[in-house]
Amino acid sequence: MAPPQRTKSTPSERRTSNGISRRSLLAGAAAFGAFGSLAAACSRVPPEGDVEGGDLLERLRSRGSVKVGIASEPPFGYINEDGQPDGEAPAIAKVIFDRLGIDKVTPVPVEFGALIPGLKAQQFDVVSAGMYINPTRCAQVLFSDPDYLMLDSFIVPAGNPHNIQRYEDIVEQDLVLATGTAYAEIDYALAAGIPQSRLLILPDQVAGLDAVVQGRAAAFAGTNVTVTGVVKNSSRAEATEPFQPYVNGEPAYGAGGFAFRRSEKNFRDAFNVELHKLKDSGELLEIVRPFGFTEAEMTDLTAEELC
Repeated sequence: MAPPQRTKSTPSERRTSNGISRRSLLAGAAAFGAFGSLAAACSRVPPEGDVEGGDLLERLRSRGSVKVGIASEPPFGYINEDGQPDGEAPAIAKVIFDRLGIDKVTPVPVEFGALIPGLKAQQFDVVSAGMYINPTRCAQVLFSDPDYLMLDSFIVPAGNPHNIQRYEDIVEQDLVLATGTAYAEIDYALAAGIPQSRLLILPDQVAGLDAVVQGRAAAFAGTNVTVTGVVKNSSRAEATEPFQPYVNGEPAYGAGGFAFRRSEKNFRDAFNVELHKLKDSGELLEIVRPFGFTEAEMTDLTAEELC
């Protein structure tokens, strides 16, 4: 799901569809685009690298609503048929923001690669998209502690004719691998030795399924829960067994969380307090279970460890 993922050898538990039409996503993005530009022009953006206390949480409480940036990536985050934010991350957001005194969660749909730029430009207040936490992103935003830890999987043609189980299988057979824009899987593939010329970068997992079925790619790499969800109704493709990706011999942990502007440490810290209450009570698993998450995806890793 993104730029370079730092690897860690720290032991921890493993974590490992609904959908939205691309037309709906693009329409929503266009509707919010003009407002986001105006907000950015009228607001102070702190210098890059500064981490400040911030008062956004109090302003959002007064306003009674929070804008969350999401990408069309079931089951992590998407807009449902009623035009409401749905998926694992928005479901968590609704519970936590309510407990923080913010009643309404308004989705701002953008392409995955536009989430951090949109957050920094103040088009929305928080990224709620199950975004992987890694050092490259940590230099640009503040992350909550992760709410899941995920393994990788591949979309492959039915029967898995090339017997693809790991990134190295793509290298050995000189095949084309597809994955999503800004996905961490890009870096996993490059680290495994897949040349850039054999990588097909696509908008999302739906496009990935199409590419595999049409023979334009031998496989599409993504998170296990994303891949499993998109192939469940396909007779022409299947998901491989989930596996732990490695970079330079170390496991690359795919742990995702919420992103905040670096000027809003107070907001991030208050969010973390409520997140840990959900973890400690077991409520977090019940919130995300409807989206295909299990006990295997729960984690005690922290953003500090991943950054």
